[in-house]
Amino acid sequence: MDIPVKDGTIRGYLAQPVKEAAGDPPWPGVVVVHDALGLTDDARNITDRFATAGFLALSPDLYSRGGFVRCVKSVFSEMAAGKGRAFDDLDAARGALAGRPDCTGKVGVVGFCMGGGFALVGATRGFDASAPYYGQLPKDLSILDGACPVVANFGKKDPSLRGAAAKLERELSDRGIPHDVKEYPDAGHSFANQFHLGPLNVLGKIVGFSYHRESSEDSWRRVLAFFAEHLR
Repeated sequence: MDIPVKDGTIRGYLAQPVKEAAGDPPWPGVVVVHDALGLTDDARNITDRFATAGFLALSPDLYSRGGFVRCVKSVFSEMAAGKGRAFDDLDAARGALAGRPDCTGKVGVVGFCMGGGFALVGATRGFDASAPYYGQLPKDLSILDGACPVVANFGKKDPSLRGAAAKLERELSDRGIPHDVKEYPDAGHSFANQFHLGPLNVLGKIVGFSYHRESSEDSWRRVLAFFAEHLR
């Protein structure tokens, strides 16, 4: 679907629950923020899985204005800064979902890797629940003031985010924000993503970036239960 934004439209992938399984609409919404690779088959499959669980799910393509090569650097910079056009696009995606007649108006956000950073900052931008997966913590953690409930997932074998889970746990506890933060001992980075990169998957596993089924499935159970509590 096309998502109206300030400077026109961006692309997005919408997945709707099946009435026979999820009941009649309206349903709560979830914005799925893709990782650095973009709106891949993996991102679409994750979006579909949220729909299967009874959520109206939308994944906006943050590279709509020029593709991966032209957009990845600027989108990463905006994620690190905690502001910029990419955040405006996520606000627009949230509004597009909340304004639909088949949505209850309650909308959560989930993101992976780069998208996890967006999801964490997005916890203070009008969403009702946030689920960052191995997302970079913002440099200025005061940005978490007033955040919505957060369910976060990290891998202990992730070389890029050592100590992030414990740090986020402390920050959320200090602020009295409802949360569920878990670091999986046998998982690395991208443990809930299934990429089809051929020989590069072997290299990823060596450096700590690979899918780990047991950790992924447990995180799905936690996230879906947390979203059911705070969005339904």
